[in-house]
Amino acid sequence: METKINCAEACVNGCVLGDQCPNREYVKQASDFMETTSLDQMLEIAEAARLKKLSEPTQWVIPDEI
Repeated sequence: METKINCAEACVNGCVLGDQCPNREYVKQASDFMETTSLDQMLEIAEAARLKKLSEPTQWVIPDEI
């Protein structure tokens, strides 16, 4: 039996499914990234992403009902 949950809401304080989690494969990737990447490199990556976001043109969202 496969349980469908919204991990973004249910797992805020940790995974509620444990070994049954469908996103389990990403835990190893994230752990490896944190172990092999220095904090300075992570900050550089975050700064580059922030600057990229700032350089993009503004996107206006107009609601259907005004």
